[in-house]
Amino acid sequence: MSAMCFVMKCGGSTLAALPDSFFKDMKLLQDEAIIPVIVHGGGPAISSTLDKLGIETEFVNGLRRTNEAVLDVVEMVLSGQINKEIVRKIQLSGARAMGLSGVDGHLIQAEPVANSNEVGLVGDVTHVNAELIQGIVKMGYMPVIAPVGLGADGGQRYNINADTAAGAVASHLGVERMIVVTDVPGIMNGEKQVLPSVTVKQIDEMIASGEIYGGMIPKVRAAVQCIQGKVREVIIVNGSEPEVLSKVIKGAAIGTRIVK
Repeated sequence: MSAMCFVMKCGGSTLAALPDSFFKDMKLLQDEAIIPVIVHGGGPAISSTLDKLGIETEFVNGLRRTNEAVLDVVEMVLSGQINKEIVRKIQLSGARAMGLSGVDGHLIQAEPVANSNEVGLVGDVTHVNAELIQGIVKMGYMPVIAPVGLGADGGQRYNINADTAAGAVASHLGVERMIVVTDVPGIMNGEKQVLPSVTVKQIDEMIASGEIYGGMIPKVRAAVQCIQGKVREVIIVNGSEPEVLSKVIKGAAIGTRIVK
C-alpha cells in the first residue's frame, strides 16, 4: 500500500495549543497510509527568545528583518525547540514523526528575497528536495519541517516565511490542495458566518472593504501565500475542531476553501 500525503501548515504557537485529539486524528490518518507533511512556523517563540537575549529585530511588511545573530535564534527556536516539541507531541499519540529543517539533506534551497536590502537574510524557495520527503513518507513517518533554507552554495542559511515554504513544499510534491491549521474556523464575513469558498480576488476586495480586518488579515494573506506553483486551493480550518484533518481529507465541507 503506497502512502498518500498532504501538506499541512501550522504556526508553532497554534500547534502547541492544539488538543491531544488533533494528534490522535493524525495517527488515525497515518494508520490509513495518509501521511501529513507538516511545515510549521514559530514567530512568537522567536520574538520572545530574541527579547530574552536582548537582540533587536523588527518587521518590514510582515517579514522579520534577519541578520546572522537573528538567524542563529531563528534556527535554534524553529529547528530545535519547536520542531522537536511537535515531533514529541505527534509521537505521544503513537504516530511516527521525523523532524528536519530545510537545511537537512538540502531539503529547501533558497535565494535572497527581492527586498533583501531591507529585510536581510530572508529567502525565497528555489528548490525542494521532494524525493527526501517522499522517502520519509514511504517509510511511514510524518516529516515535520522547519522553514530554514540554504543558498545554492550550501553555506548561507536563510529565514523563510513558513507560509511561503509550505506552499513551495506542496508545489514541489505535486500536491494541489493544502490545509492551513489555525485557531479560527475559517474566513468570516461581516455576520460572523464562515465563508465556504472564496477566490484570491474576493479576499483582496474584502480586505479593501474592511470586511476582513485585524488579526484575520495576516492569516488570510498567509493562506494565499501558500497558493503557488501546482497548489490550486488552500483550506483554512480550526485545529481544535474534532477530527478536522480526517474530515477535510474525506471531503467534508469544513473551514474556508481559498481557490485561485
